[in-house]
Amino acid sequence: SEHQRGYNSGLMIPKADRPHIPGYGFVPAEQGELLPWSWAEERLSASHNYWISTVRADGRPHCMGVWGVWSEGEFWFSSGAESLKTRNLLTNAYCVICTENASQPVVLEGTARQAAPTASEAALYRAKYQYDLDPAMGPIFVVTPKVAFGLIEYQMTKTATRWSF
Repeated sequence: SEHQRGYNSGLMIPKADRPHIPGYGFVPAEQGELLPWSWAEERLSASHNYWISTVRADGRPHCMGVWGVWSEGEFWFSSGAESLKTRNLLTNAYCVICTENASQPVVLEGTARQAAPTASEAALYRAKYQYDLDPAMGPIFVVTPKVAFGLIEYQMTKTATRWSF
């Protein structure tokens, strides 16, 4: 099916389906409950802390906690200019963003690019953390999602959902 207009933002809603992960007993989408994209956006907005995974030049993974905001279908965060995650992202833009609640996680895979935050992102960040999303303190990155996953613990065989953008 085609992507639909967002539930309240006018943005495109990604296509939802069941992830194919053999051995976990996931029921077909028509026998379970696919989570709505609004469920994922609520968690992406509400999470206070996030995990970002990047890839080092030698292929080893690197994971670090960050603050960030979900805005207009993208994830915004700041980083130190000399930090390993910044160096990794400047070499390989692919990354994974995870919300803090592992019992109802949203796992977002996408690509990061440096960007100047708009007044909207800056205001969201300030309201959430009482701190400025200030490019003078280090690069600001925005992650554009390619695919996302979500599930509800103890109901994962019926609720595991993959969203494709």
